[in-house]
Amino acid sequence: MYIKKSKLLFVLFCLVLTLTICTSCVFVFAKTRLVPVYRVQRDDNKIAISFDAAWGADKTKGILDICDQYGVKATFFLVGFWIEAYPDMVAEIERRGHEIGTHSQTHPEMSKLSQNQIREELTSSMAKITAITGKNVTLFRPPFGDYNNILLETATELGLVTIQWSQDSLDWKGLSGAEIALRVQKAKSGDIILCHNNSDHVLEALPLIFQWAKLKGLEFVPIGQLLYENFTIEKDGTMVPTT
Repeated sequence: MYIKKSKLLFVLFCLVLTLTICTSCVFVFAKTRLVPVYRVQRDDNKIAISFDAAWGADKTKGILDICDQYGVKATFFLVGFWIEAYPDMVAEIERRGHEIGTHSQTHPEMSKLSQNQIREELTSSMAKITAITGKNVTLFRPPFGDYNNILLETATELGLVTIQWSQDSLDWKGLSGAEIALRVQKAKSGDIILCHNNSDHVLEALPLIFQWAKLKGLEFVPIGQLLYENFTIEKDGTMVPTT
């Protein structure tokens, strides 16, 4: 009887130990899950508008012209094969004083790639940007907004801050200019707006967005000017400054 009780106690001890270890593992995993920057904690009415460029460039000059008209500086996230197809446009974006980040080399779902493949996607596209602009690349936006810890860790190792968005224009869905503008008019200080350089009605939307922002007292700056040098990122993707 004593032996049976001892075996039972031992089994129960093993079960409790296993559950404790599993619970600890789940807690550690949840605690260490990384997130990119979706918005920045600010109270100075500065916001950012960004344009992802992967296919086509018909409307890019028009975007630059409208930005000039309203005194707006934006951030463009460029895919490597787009850079190869439109090097003169990359140079023009730089010449007009806008910020350029990488949007990968081939626009894949990067959470499905190995670390070496991720590194190649980033370094090759960064090199193409630097070759044209003469500037180091410090910002990265994952294609499709798709990411995991390996991607974020690798980007950080390469000196990149991974940027998502807090206001999605959904301009790629064929919305009208007014519908696009209405979607982003929820933006407030520290928000990052997502647009695309060749969406159907982006040129009609931008004057409405910029006029609205002026009435609200909001100032558009490149994403890099929103960010803090010393920071932490909260679970919801908000960058907050640290001292």
